[in-house]
Amino acid sequence: MATLSARIGAAVGAILFAVFLTFATPASAQQPTSVNPTASSVQEDKLLQELRRLQGRITIPDQRASVLIQPAGQDWRQFHQVTLHWIGGVAILGMLLLLVVFYAVRGMIKISRGRSGRTITRFSGLERFMHWMTAGTFVVLAISGLNITFGKNLLLPLIGPEAFTAFSQWGKYAHNYLSFAFTIGLVFIFFMWIKDNIPSAADMQWLREGGGIVGNRHPPARRFNAGQKIVYWVVVIGGVALAISGYLLMFPFYGTTISGMQTAQVVHGIFGVLLIAAMLAHIYIGTIGMEGAFEAMSTGDVDLNWAEEHHKLWVDEERKGMPAGGRPATARG
Repeated sequence: MATLSARIGAAVGAILFAVFLTFATPASAQQPTSVNPTASSVQEDKLLQELRRLQGRITIPDQRASVLIQPAGQDWRQFHQVTLHWIGGVAILGMLLLLVVFYAVRGMIKISRGRSGRTITRFSGLERFMHWMTAGTFVVLAISGLNITFGKNLLLPLIGPEAFTAFSQWGKYAHNYLSFAFTIGLVFIFFMWIKDNIPSAADMQWLREGGGIVGNRHPPARRFNAGQKIVYWVVVIGGVALAISGYLLMFPFYGTTISGMQTAQVVHGIFGVLLIAAMLAHIYIGTIGMEGAFEAMSTGDVDLNWAEEHHKLWVDEERKGMPAGGRPATARG
């Protein structure tokens, strides 16, 4: 009997051992035939990104409010508080430094033959009004926008929290409401002057000869030279980018998401500081950089010698009775 029990026990043990060998495969057999060395790291990176998310439960219908912190938001914060400061500082301060050095070396560009005492009409009243409306609103938008980016670090320590709060609040109102006037002016400028800002062969000669800004030669140009055409397209393209991105921020969640608004803020900030830097150069040339240039947008009439030096092809067209910009100019003695 004992012998039979021993045999049965041995048989059962052998069966259990066979079952164990069947299901317990060797460790080497469990390894995949091909290994992706980056798969686990990618998964770990996604996990670390998600660990930066802070989200809770809410009872209001808008579930987006439950997310307090999310990875893309922290990237946006880094851009807004660090990266944009560097871009804006380098662009704006760099342009100011360049203009100071250029003025110290070149000085004001004078009318080489002096004033003639005769004038020619360059811009109509409507053109000047739209220019100044767009320029004036842009200055307010630029100041209030720079305050959003740099005000906490630069202005707050100087004027204190109460004055900074009031200035920032009214600046926000001005920034939002004056954006509509800026956009209207931008549309008028685009349609008023687009026919005069199409690139031509004369622009290449103007650029090769420095446009009278570098050197003393004054290459012939039509109503707008190559430099002015560049400014025109910079204003149009940059202004459109600012308007679209700005309105996406003013009216959140209308056709965009949180991620879309973060992208809009990045676009708005970069185009804003770059356009400010470009307008500093435009203001310089139109005021202390060139004699007689400011009169074009103040009275609308420029000295005839100035016009012949900087826009000879346009003056020739006017003398032949050919309209430049859709209307003939008049010369006054």
